[in-house]
Amino acid sequence: MAYSNVLISKNDKIGFITLNRPEFNNTFNIPLATELNEALKEFDIDNSINVIVINANGKNFCTGIDVNDLKGKTNIEYLKWVELMELMNTAIANMAKPVIASIHNIAVANGIGLVAACDLAIAAENAKFGATAINVGLFCMGPAVPLSKSLGRKKTLELILTGDMIDAFEAQRIGLINKVVPSDQLAEETFLYAKKLADKSPLALQLGKQSFYKIEDLHFEKALDLANNHFATLCTTEDAHEGVDAFLNKRKPVWKKR
Repeated sequence: MAYSNVLISKNDKIGFITLNRPEFNNTFNIPLATELNEALKEFDIDNSINVIVINANGKNFCTGIDVNDLKGKTNIEYLKWVELMELMNTAIANMAKPVIASIHNIAVANGIGLVAACDLAIAAENAKFGATAINVGLFCMGPAVPLSKSLGRKKTLELILTGDMIDAFEAQRIGLINKVVPSDQLAEETFLYAKKLADKSPLALQLGKQSFYKIEDLHFEKALDLANNHFATLCTTEDAHEGVDAFLNKRKPVWKKR
């Protein structure tokens, strides 16, 4: 499809999806949400890409859902609208390829939800995060779902009930993001972070991510049973044997494309 509310590009097995409504702080509206989810699907089936990065143009990463779209809907219309705004949560979880958020400045409301939904996240030192909908009479119900997966019950409740902002270092401390970097090095450090994954076996990377999301909410013993079956399947692949042979013979592995 033609993209304008997000931009897409590729570089060295990494696909970049750039939120591109800078004049509106990259807030979610119907076009942006639609294009974001289409871009995720497109990159997930693109065999030239192993890892996906979501970043943003403009001053802020994302300041939530565009409140200009709020008025004048019936309950059913609101439901269809918010389901589209939150579709990225299940889209990312159901994708085979890892998705990394690269955040600068402000990520609030649906912006913090997008960060939490991504598999990994790297942030500039100037980044700030908040589940701020409570401050305008709404509530971050959608973002609370991926936040609770990342942070647990009490820290998620603290964020969504107070609407308070936290900085990048606190976000790293509580597990919302993985790494904090100098603001002027965000693009470079994000590329290196993504490249580390992109150079792994794409088959192992994708089967591993899919296994993780399938076992995440299972009872402990059922999760182990399923994980064991997934590992046994991975052991039958060419990449598994190539990787072990390369390790034993002290050479660089040559992965199969998936």
